[in-house]
Amino acid sequence: MTIRRTIIVVLDSVGVGALPDARDYGDEDSNTLANTARAVGGLSLPNFGRLGLGNIIPIEGVPPESKPSGSFGKMAEVSPGKDTTTGHWELMGIHLDKAFPTYPHGFPSEIIDLFERRIGRKVLGNKPASGTEIIEELGKEHLTTGRPIVYTSADSVFQIAAHEEVIPINQLYHFCKTARQILTGDHGVGRVIARPFVGTPGDFVRTARRKDFSLPPAGKTLLDFAQEAGVKVFAVGKIGEIFTMRGIDESVKTANNMEGVDRVVELMDANSSGIIFVNLVDFDMLWGHRNDAPGYAEGLKAVDSRLPELLDRLRSGDVLFVTADHGCDPTTPSTDHSREYVPLLVTGLEIEKGVDLEIRHSFSDLGKTIADLMAFRADIQGKSFANLVFS
Repeated sequence: MTIRRTIIVVLDSVGVGALPDARDYGDEDSNTLANTARAVGGLSLPNFGRLGLGNIIPIEGVPPESKPSGSFGKMAEVSPGKDTTTGHWELMGIHLDKAFPTYPHGFPSEIIDLFERRIGRKVLGNKPASGTEIIEELGKEHLTTGRPIVYTSADSVFQIAAHEEVIPINQLYHFCKTARQILTGDHGVGRVIARPFVGTPGDFVRTARRKDFSLPPAGKTLLDFAQEAGVKVFAVGKIGEIFTMRGIDESVKTANNMEGVDRVVELMDANSSGIIFVNLVDFDMLWGHRNDAPGYAEGLKAVDSRLPELLDRLRSGDVLFVTADHGCDPTTPSTDHSREYVPLLVTGLEIEKGVDLEIRHSFSDLGKTIADLMAFRADIQGKSFANLVFS
């Protein structure tokens, strides 16, 4: 038999230790999962633990299982960089030769001047910053002038923050589309991101109507090959935006991790075949970038408590993968992503239990394995481990 249904859960930024080249990125001390556990005096993740999470690396509060109910390992990133787009593309079979451009000193005048002419107004900011901090810094001036706030980070992003009562959401999305048209070639950032917010000075709050405008994938991904083979692909959260809807049949947006799990449960109940691909973004957006280790720990516990809902819905011919796209260690001085290994947990009724998959040398091994398990051709990067977990 072959696998008919695959569920991929990306725990956004839940890295499991610095990669060998992490020093080049200033991330040599990063270990998002282990350091978070240490910072809060131990994690309680019994469901992830039973799958084998504690067998991947030492995690305070999550001991290794003698007989885990899943197979386990970790994956290294081949592509340069440590951003969302690079990580997700590599999971689905694309290796980048060079990292997306970043702008530690803000965007050059040739970009900003053209953007301002196109949208008909000046901008504020144009510097690397925390999203919550820059709206507190510049939000009052934004309310007074109507000028959008442009900022970036250590990642390859062009972010535009605007109060929803000053720049309506559809206009903000139009500004982002304008920036996306400009930011190509040498300035082809991975993502342009709309960052709407509401409230008053001292009490600004970002809303759930964030939207990402990504570059199209640099080549065909597993999702493209799946769609060509007649395998339906369901995207949950920001997956659709990361892949610019390429290779995706249906996409549902989510406001938070719990809603992401809700949508996966609904899709599992409604579809007996296909690929369900979800990103749970809160780890990164709410806690990693804000150096909030207690919040990160509580978020992990919350998802762990929902994991049985997915496991109970696994039927013959199903496989569940749990992984991540990069790190974002909330215990280090940096608030940026970190260059880390990502966890790999695999389970299903026909999936071998307790197999140590060790260190996979590319995130793309996951994509290649899915193609083999579901028996369709996918000319993508990666080395399949299907023979190790399924016979």
